Amino acid sequence: MTTTEPSTEPTLSKPIDARALLKDIHARFDVFRNHSPLAIGIDRQIFALLPDLEKKALRLAMRSHTISTRYLKEMEKGTVRLNLDGTPAGEVTDENRQHAAELLRERFKKQAEQRKAGEAATKAAEAEAKAAEAAIKAEAERLEKLSQLAEKFGRKGR
Repeated sequence: MTTTEPSTEPTLSKPIDARALLKDIHARFDVFRNHSPLAIGIDRQIFALLPDLEKKALRLAMRSHTISTRYLKEMEKGTVRLNLDGTPAGEVTDENRQHAAELLRERFKKQAEQRKAGEAATKAAEAEAKAAEAAIKAEAERLEKLSQLAEKFGRKGR
């Protein structure tokens, strides 16, 4: 096979998007799949194994992975960082755990605020719909009374 022939083997070289790359990395490495705390500089380990990766795509995939709720929860309770092969590569510091806990608190607070805002908007829409329904009902009653009055006075006038 020459270098100009396309390869039929699945590779991670030049992935189209970071999500596809992250999915492939999850399939290859248990530490990613388990969302374990990662060793500092694990991107260099990945490049050593997969040198054809696009740096930007890996950076985006790593960012997506390390800001995920599941990874942050593991960082919050973790004590040891791991290499790609699962061997210890240092400890998770108290500062790292506190940072993860803070990010989770902010995320959950924001989600709760969004949920409350959504519920408030739903309640406001329901109240508006009830008010509109009441206005339609009142108008229908008014028209009915006018119709009854027109019938009543229309007969007397004849």
